[in-house]
Amino acid sequence: MLKIIKKTSIYFLFGLVAGGFTIAPASAAAKLIVASATPMQVEGSAKAPIGWVDFCKTHADDCDVKPLKSVKAKMTPARLAELDRINRQVNAAITPVTDQELYGVEEKWTYPVDRGDCEEYVLLKRRLLMEAGWPRQALLISVVRDLKGDGHAVLTVVTDKGDYALDNQIDDLKPWFETGYTFIKRQSQIDPNLWVMLGDGIGPVGVATAP
Repeated sequence: MLKIIKKTSIYFLFGLVAGGFTIAPASAAAKLIVASATPMQVEGSAKAPIGWVDFCKTHADDCDVKPLKSVKAKMTPARLAELDRINRQVNAAITPVTDQELYGVEEKWTYPVDRGDCEEYVLLKRRLLMEAGWPRQALLISVVRDLKGDGHAVLTVVTDKGDYALDNQIDDLKPWFETGYTFIKRQSQIDPNLWVMLGDGIGPVGVATAP
């Protein structure tokens, strides 16, 4: 199975091809149709999840970063196809398991090898998109309550066409409000170590209940 250890997406994408997954050509962008989105409403500051705090202790390069000005990624047909492609590739490559099953703990955020829960999918998608040239400020780890009411994490992508959600529970790229999830909090666009509240701010303490 592919080993997602290198800091470049080249190894990851090679692993997908070798494993039998098809990478959609750039021309597929013209065929991909996604509903228009709207931006989320930020209501205040929030506490960073303990999973992110612990992740930063072992992945300093991901966290020791300078604040940047908020930006919205420009959504072109090619970029839309890229989002869809990476979402599907990561979803296909990683087998969903809970942190308890994999690590014997309730909550652990890290980059996956071949298995992981929702945060592992999100972290990998975020890294691959940044390597592809997407601005860090537009790729926000978000804590939500899923359709079962369980804690869950998705990657919110802030664009000039609205906010979209990349989710391991569904391959289709959707505007955030079409997921049916309750969005609780997410990373600040300015600083990934600062988090902001979304909606009523009432949510699960962790996000590892669902893989």
